Amino acid sequence: MKFKFILIACILSSLNVLSQIKHGLRDELGRHIIPRGFVVNTNDGGGEVFFNSDDYARMVRMGANTQVVRLELGKLSDFSGGQLEPKYLLKLDSLVAMGRNSGIKTVFKMTVYGVDEFKWETFWQNKKNEYNTYIDAWKVIWNRYAEDPSVLGYDVVNEPRKLTMDISYSDLTKQYLIPLYQKIIYESQKINSNKKILFQSIFMNKGEKIDNNQYAEITAPINRENIIFAPHIYQDNIDYIKRNMDRFDKESDMLKAPILIGEWGFPTFATTDTLIEGKLGQLKYRELYIRTAEVFDLMGVGSIKAWFLGNRTMQHFLSGGPSTWSIFSDSTDAGTVERKYITDVISRPFPQSIAGDIQSFLFNHATRTLNLNIKSDNSKGPSKIFIGANRHYPDGFSIIINKDFILYYNPLKNVGLETYRAPIGTNPSDYIWDEKSQKLIILKWPFDKEELNLKIVPGIRNF
Repeated sequence: MKFKFILIACILSSLNVLSQIKHGLRDELGRHIIPRGFVVNTNDGGGEVFFNSDDYARMVRMGANTQVVRLELGKLSDFSGGQLEPKYLLKLDSLVAMGRNSGIKTVFKMTVYGVDEFKWETFWQNKKNEYNTYIDAWKVIWNRYAEDPSVLGYDVVNEPRKLTMDISYSDLTKQYLIPLYQKIIYESQKINSNKKILFQSIFMNKGEKIDNNQYAEITAPINRENIIFAPHIYQDNIDYIKRNMDRFDKESDMLKAPILIGEWGFPTFATTDTLIEGKLGQLKYRELYIRTAEVFDLMGVGSIKAWFLGNRTMQHFLSGGPSTWSIFSDSTDAGTVERKYITDVISRPFPQSIAGDIQSFLFNHATRTLNLNIKSDNSKGPSKIFIGANRHYPDGFSIIINKDFILYYNPLKNVGLETYRAPIGTNPSDYIWDEKSQKLIILKWPFDKEELNLKIVPGIRNF
């Protein structure tokens, strides 16, 4: 099975070279971007969570260019038990500002936490204008960040549920969810039509998975502009990863919306931190995450990992015992001790923003090689590629463009990039290694409006 999976991946990689990936986004300069980053919580089971600039520097050095900040409905709305809290808004301001100062875009995601009780069955019926109350909570956010270009958009309903309603998932989606999305999008775009609206599918009841996928299929279009399909995937079976993503891909075609994986990464168990082998061991998790990452890369989708947190608390809803989505293992709100068996996969090299069109990219974990195919367009400004040399290339790395333009970085000398070979007319000074952010910055491609292949390989002059 594993050989078959790798063979399929190789075939897909060769096919993707022929055309532009369809799931990348565009920034204000028209650059092709791949959003990647973390869910940032404002609280956890242990109370409020606080972050500082060091946490954001760490986030950047793990490859983040996007954060998804989870909003608490109870601190923004008039639902029972909730009220608008000005101090909470200031906290959100600080998260956006720290992100902006670090080169990280922000997406806000609404959760239904913080109210006395939230019943999805009652909400869908909308008998007391619950939709308007919900949208009013969003309007606080929309108006506050309407003119902030670092706020990319809004994930408007997090994991909507059916629960005890006597209705099929397809009918719930068509009759309730899609009309709600259309109403929310209409109201949002009256305030700022340039912001992206992210949306999800129904989170199915326990025991009702299809192909080991807990999220129902969206079977009707939304027919709106500036939308992004943001499904979640918490897949623990390697055999189903590509199958689940292929289904999302078909939904994306019908919806006419690119995919940004809003949350991913099966939770790790308390025992996983202490085991190497076995069903819950670190080797198993590393392989699961690598195979998921390969599918993401080959599709060209961005992805947001839950959670950028320490491990103050764990949940206990899976048969393997206490578990968590936190990527740090220390018992604080904002941690520093990485679960490296997953973070080294999460923080893999990738093209963050490309002046031109990304045709394909893939990081091979076995060879530690990033292979990137693009069509260049220098009119769009500089390009940025996250390399993460501190974790992936302690032995240095080489940059190879079209086989004849070669630079390398020697960590022992720490003098920046050195040139091994440069064709006439090219300028090696257009290539900058930013040690602080662990990024390669390319001010200008050596050949404009041309198809280029760029490889990052381990070692000094390893070619």
